[in-house]
Amino acid sequence: MRILIAEDDAPLATVIAQAFKSEEHVTKVAPNGDDALHLMQKEIFDLLILDLNLPVVSGSEVLQKVRSEERKIPILSENRDIPILILTATDEVEERVACLDAGADDYLTKPFSFSELSARIRAVLRRKNHPAQAFLKVADLELDYMQRTVHRGGRVIELTPKEFGLLEYFMRNPGQHITRNMIIEHVWKLSPDTMTNVVDVYVNYLRKKIDEGAKVKLIRTVRGVGYKFGIDEDDEGTDE
Repeated sequence: MRILIAEDDAPLATVIAQAFKSEEHVTKVAPNGDDALHLMQKEIFDLLILDLNLPVVSGSEVLQKVRSEERKIPILSENRDIPILILTATDEVEERVACLDAGADDYLTKPFSFSELSARIRAVLRRKNHPAQAFLKVADLELDYMQRTVHRGGRVIELTPKEFGLLEYFMRNPGQHITRNMIIEHVWKLSPDTMTNVVDVYVNYLRKKIDEGAKVKLIRTVRGVGYKFGIDEDDEGTDE
């Protein structure tokens, strides 16, 4: 899963992020509510862990803005129905009821164990029937995460595990400008600015398997930025 952790307690956020990374999930941390909303404008997430006591924009406000039907906050439509688990330092009934009524799926009172957090998240996903997207489709390219298969136009495409992970990341962020550092962080799970030249090598491998011989090219280079995936006739990138 791609998990957004909105938590201003840096040590706690780091512990949660590292625990989920050990379970092969991808995590992003937002230290305040404004950063959380900004990230949800750019990337698709499968789960939001939301602390109520956030600076700049409170967790309650983030919850209201995400669940609002007025669409005043331009977050990605895929994030509107995201499962949300609230973290709170108080155990007041009124606060819990208000959060659940505002659209939260569950809550957890601090301090807590990671095993309980993980169990509650599994329960939330079961109730919402909202696992991380198992089937992705962009144009005529199809990826089945559970079966680990890729097809384009009926043609089976064989990928290495790292190529599969790279393609999945592209397909979960169609139309977005994706930098090499973003790929290193989310696919290789390394610190930014680490071995970014490897990204170009693997993108070329993937491009040959996905786009070679296809009328519509899905992987495009955006000069000075990185890459963009999907169909966009107005894109400024190239098919290099």
